[in-house]
Amino acid sequence: MTGPFDRELVESLPDSVKFICHNGAGYDSIDIGACTERGIRVSSTPGTNIHATADATMFLMLGALRRIMIPLQAVRQGSWKGETQAGRDPMGRVLGILGMGGIGTEVAKRARAFGMQIQYHNRTPLPGSETGDPKYVGLDELLKTSDVLSLHVPLSSATQHVIAKPQLEMMKDGVVIVNTSRGQVIDEDALVDALGSGKVFSAGLDVFEEEPKIHPGLLNNQNVVLLPHVATTTFETRRNMELLALENLEEALQNNKLVTQVVEQEV
Repeated sequence: MTGPFDRELVESLPDSVKFICHNGAGYDSIDIGACTERGIRVSSTPGTNIHATADATMFLMLGALRRIMIPLQAVRQGSWKGETQAGRDPMGRVLGILGMGGIGTEVAKRARAFGMQIQYHNRTPLPGSETGDPKYVGLDELLKTSDVLSLHVPLSSATQHVIAKPQLEMMKDGVVIVNTSRGQVIDEDALVDALGSGKVFSAGLDVFEEEPKIHPGLLNNQNVVLLPHVATTTFETRRNMELLALENLEEALQNNKLVTQVVEQEV
């Protein structure tokens, strides 16, 4: 099945349904609370999307720093360079990572190769050995001091619109924002305003608030690099996701348990 597993759908499922094996690392489309109340255990495919998403993040980051959409569109339209503007180098810039999980950690590794300085914010600091010892800072400091901000947080009530007008106003003038997590973590109206004023130099986005609908202010802004939620779309990643989903299904049928049950249901 595809589409949201909301409370209405979960409550309509027959009592024979005991497991939902989700083929994806993110599972905000599933009402875990409703599943738990029904005694339905849920699995996801954590870790399978880390490298592909980190690669896509760097693609969007570099493209946004160079405002790459302007020359890309110009050359296809036969106007050679068109109105290409000077971009910015990643070398020496401060990359702020909001959410230093598996994907954030891999982004940090890749960004170091481009000479970027890494800082991050999590709810709690991580051991340096797990992250290559980047600088841990508070959220306000991350927003105020980062040249590039990359978002890698799961969607929850705490992270919805974690980047909105007040947070954008705290950021450096000319900041670059990259989002490969979930569209709803950014207030798109506020982002469009910040792009229009020049507060945000450019943005690289793979996810959107109302997918597949994209805010017209983003679609019509050549300083925004857009992808249609394809960060995990590689043969290798899709294969690994499917294999782990099948492994969960097999474990559920044979041993009445899951390999990668969602953390909200872990005892």
